[in-house]
Amino acid sequence: MRRLHLTTLSLISSLCLLVACSNNSTKTVAGEAPEYFNLRPALEKQYGYTHAVKIGDDLKISGAVSMNDTGMIVAPGNMEQQMKNCYSDLGKILTHYGYTFDDVVAENVYTTNMQEFIGVSGFRNSIYKKQFPTGTWLEVKGLAVEGQLIEIDMEAHKVK
Repeated sequence: MRRLHLTTLSLISSLCLLVACSNNSTKTVAGEAPEYFNLRPALEKQYGYTHAVKIGDDLKISGAVSMNDTGMIVAPGNMEQQMKNCYSDLGKILTHYGYTFDDVVAENVYTTNMQEFIGVSGFRNSIYKKQFPTGTWLEVKGLAVEGQLIEIDMEAHKVK
């Protein structure tokens, strides 16, 4: 019961933080129009989201999951490979805008199995070489598509 209560409090706190950050970080910088990017345009249109938007020096990236361009889950049941696939997609988006993982300031991980994620999370040491970003790790009941084990979203900032 205590774990459920702590998980609920953590989820509520994270949602409040997400709303607060969203309200503050989506304000248009004077003279800077949003630059949108679709990694998988057809899927993003089908699900109703844009994978990334850059406003000024700030970049917000929607949650990346382990799927191919047709929407099929890649590496079902394999947390480590799904995590690596997420970071691969996130890296493509960062590169599109001229950013690197060194520019990431916030990262949120949603997983259906926290213990399994913690067991493979050491891979992040190869991604973040200078500094780990701020972030939250949450265990959730499920993700958007059956079989997804992990989803990672992030924010980055780069001074021109």
